[in-house]
Amino acid sequence: MKALVLSGGAGTRLRPITHTSAKQLVPVANKPVLFYGLEAIAEAGITEVGIIVGDTAAEIRDAVGDGSALGIDVTYIPQEAPLGLAHAVLIARDFLGDDDFVMYLGDNFIVGGISGLVEEFRTERPAAQILLTKVPNPTSFGVAELDAEGRVRNLEEKPKQPKSDLALVGVYLFTPAVHEAVRAIKPSWRGELEITHAIQWLIDEGRDVRSTTISGYWKDTGNVTDMLEVNRSVLDTLEPEILGQVDAESEIIGRVRIEAGAKVTGSRIVGPVIIGADSEINDSYVGPYTSVSEHCRIADTEIEYSIVLRDSSLTGVRRVEASLIGRNVEVTPAPRNPAAHRLVLGDHSKVQISS
Repeated sequence: MKALVLSGGAGTRLRPITHTSAKQLVPVANKPVLFYGLEAIAEAGITEVGIIVGDTAAEIRDAVGDGSALGIDVTYIPQEAPLGLAHAVLIARDFLGDDDFVMYLGDNFIVGGISGLVEEFRTERPAAQILLTKVPNPTSFGVAELDAEGRVRNLEEKPKQPKSDLALVGVYLFTPAVHEAVRAIKPSWRGELEITHAIQWLIDEGRDVRSTTISGYWKDTGNVTDMLEVNRSVLDTLEPEILGQVDAESEIIGRVRIEAGAKVTGSRIVGPVIIGADSEINDSYVGPYTSVSEHCRIADTEIEYSIVLRDSSLTGVRRVEASLIGRNVEVTPAPRNPAAHRLVLGDHSKVQISS
């Protein structure tokens, strides 16, 4: 069994971060989102992994390499433009051959991995198996309609009037039957070859398409709110460890990991928090669910429920929360302008001015 991982999207919902960085490499608890998916694939016993790459191919290659550090063997498959998930299957035909495969969206995050799902698929081998989860906003996702016996009856991509609240999670399992399906469908109104259309084609052809509804944690980390929520979820499982330096005036509370080379002086850190290698925290408060990457500097600042990427600094900032700070960013107080009132008052005026 092989894996096809999609890492070619533009990440428009995470701009401006993704103007200069691949969305799949934005770190959660100081590890790129993409790596969590690749590790889940390796844990499921799959070693041959094709990664679909686009404009950010060079950055993805630099981060993942040949995959050996993650226990996988990676083949990179260029995609000229993000033309749909089914298009990714189409251009990966030579890599996939006649093997079963799991398709994994590189910016998705699933707690608990996919090992059980892969094992079930290997045993039963339906033409396709999809993951579903209940969502409050199904119009933003591919949506599945099930029959009375729980079989997949209909799929629709981002429907204006959804027939259920069951959204497709970004993990799909296929036999080679899907290759016939992706060749048979036409581009949608979005100009993309939709994987939902390919799966619907399999259903219409009478092929065995099954679903698994997960109740565990899943997030599409396509926007800042979800990225911070995934960071919170991962930090909840953080193993505390102090590898850097903490002076006697500092206070460390709860699950806190301070990497080697990091220095904490005169500060209060309340976990769960991770501080990256060679970062400095001076005279500051770092609150729960904050990830500070490597080579950062935080001084005379309060920060909580945030992600700070590498080589950034926050100095003299009274309070920062629910924020995503990019790489090589400097945050400082704005200069204070002299306060003055400019008045043009007519005769007999009465004016009240707050002091």
